[in-house]
Amino acid sequence: MKVVLFCGGLGMRLRELTEVIPKPMVPVGNQPILWHVMQYYSAHGHRDFILCLGYKATVIKDYFLNYRPTTYSNFVVSGFGERIEILDHAQDDWRVALIDTGVWRNIGERLLAVRRHVENEPMFLANYSDGVTDLPLSEMIDWFEKSGKIAAFIAVRPTFSYHLIDMDEAGAVQAFRISQQSDMWINGGYMILRREIFDYIKPGEELVVEPFERLIAEGQLAAYRYTGFWASLDTLKDKQRLEEMVERGETPWLPHFDSAPSESGS
Repeated sequence: MKVVLFCGGLGMRLRELTEVIPKPMVPVGNQPILWHVMQYYSAHGHRDFILCLGYKATVIKDYFLNYRPTTYSNFVVSGFGERIEILDHAQDDWRVALIDTGVWRNIGERLLAVRRHVENEPMFLANYSDGVTDLPLSEMIDWFEKSGKIAAFIAVRPTFSYHLIDMDEAGAVQAFRISQQSDMWINGGYMILRREIFDYIKPGEELVVEPFERLIAEGQLAAYRYTGFWASLDTLKDKQRLEEMVERGETPWLPHFDSAPSESGS
């Protein structure tokens, strides 16, 4: 199944970093967040990607033009570079379409811009490319196929905390506590769409506004509730949290393979 990744936004809440690189290229560990998202889909058997580029598109294009599996693997070189033995699991082969969809377009416009790349697909996956999860994707796909809906996304609990207070009518604080859990559900950014989604998008519209409202009116939008691991990369605090997890070796969104040496030519 093809995977559409929206990679063109300005990333204003990470402006300290996105002044020089686009948000999908913000590193988490030694790899950009985009790499983490693509590894997740690849581990579930989806390796045909369509990247909707915009802001600093050439940075992402250069990344893939110069990509080497050995950059993120342990390996042994012999024959003066003629032979490379990768000591980790071999990198899956990705097919990546890099499409410049414009700097100022919104998500709906970007999706319309790559329509010809997915319009022959009965359904396809889509993602904002700035969040990671250990969602069992095949289970969600099975659920979606049976639902008959046109679009669906994972609904997750927000990870931010609240400062909750109890106070009397005069405003005197009686209790103060931090809540790590919210009763709200939010769009987690992992979406499944049927090709009929294009019938609901008009030029200039944001995907999750007018088109989703039309789907809701027809009972064609569904949310897959997921209470497992999910984290987004929206702020420097989010980046720090994910960095710390990578340093501890806690990456539930990534596949964990047994080491399997393989050889490739240089």
